[in-house]
Amino acid sequence: MRLTTKGRFAVTAMIDLALRQQGGPVPLATISGRQNISLSYLEQLFGKLRRHQLVESTRGPGGGYVLGRLARNVTVADIIFAVDEPLDATDCGGKEDCNRGNDGRPGKCMTHELWTTLNRKMFEYLDSVTLQDLADEQRMRELEAASQARSVRVARGVARPDSRPTAM
Repeated sequence: MRLTTKGRFAVTAMIDLALRQQGGPVPLATISGRQNISLSYLEQLFGKLRRHQLVESTRGPGGGYVLGRLARNVTVADIIFAVDEPLDATDCGGKEDCNRGNDGRPGKCMTHELWTTLNRKMFEYLDSVTLQDLADEQRMRELEAASQARSVRVARGVARPDSRPTAM
């Protein structure tokens, strides 16, 4: 499987957008800063995502991007294919006649079916994971990290969860 930076960055940026769009359109510059992805690279990716109607853009002050569909209706496969990311584990690009027969004659290579099945399984998996699933997982990680940080502060005596200012 050849999943390049393009697909990874597109999925990461879409998760970021799904997490933050409730406040209105999200500028690519803010996604770029949070995710450490080049702004010009994001502009290219979001152009493709927009053409596939996965995002919508708003121009001008307060502009940026929002999801073009509900996060539960966008799959990782949708995102990867929108940015032209090939998911092909075969050596022949999935052709029926890959010219790699055992004896050198045209035909399927010995492992053609193995890689074709892997392609199908990868697609099925990526098509089963929604942007909502990934955003929810990220929210849980952020809540757990915040909870752990609070626990550390309490253990150090920096803050007490039940402390309130007292009147004198």
